[in-house]
Amino acid sequence: MELTPGTQAPAFSLPATGGAELSLDSLRGRNVVLYFYPKDDTSGCTLEARNFQALRKEFEEAHTVIVGVSPDSLKSHDRFRAKYDLDFPLASDEGKAMLEAYGVWVEKSMYGRKYMGVERTTVLIDREGRIARVWNKVKVPGHAEEVLSAARAL
Repeated sequence: MELTPGTQAPAFSLPATGGAELSLDSLRGRNVVLYFYPKDDTSGCTLEARNFQALRKEFEEAHTVIVGVSPDSLKSHDRFRAKYDLDFPLASDEGKAMLEAYGVWVEKSMYGRKYMGVERTTVLIDREGRIARVWNKVKVPGHAEEVLSAARAL
C-alpha cells in the first residue's frame, strides 16, 4: 500500500515496551514518528535508534512522540532498550499486520537470495492521525535530524 501525505494513517494497536498497548487512537493529539526498522541490535538499527534517542527532547518540544516498530519480540525490544538507554517505546509486530498495512513488509534480496523483511521507512503522522510525510528506503546518517525538522514544521 502506498502511503500518501494528507490521507488517514492506517489504524493499529500493538504491544509495546513497558507493558503499553500503543494504538493510533492513543497517540492522537500529538505528532507521531513511526520508524520501521528490520531488527533490534544490528548496526544500522542501533545507530538509527540512538540518533532518535539523542534528539528525543527536541522531538518532545515539537509535540512529537517517537515509536520504533519491528517484528522483533517484546523481550528482544526490552533488551535493546536497556542496552542503549532508549526511553521511547518500541512496538512489536510479530504478526506483521501493521508492517503490511504500512507497506514496509516487502520482498528483499541479499546476495541473490530473496526473503521477506522490513524496508527501513519512517512515517510522520500529524495530530489528527493523517500522514504528513513518508521517508522510504531510509539511509540512517542525518535521518533523525531531517525528521525532526519536518516535525517542527507541523
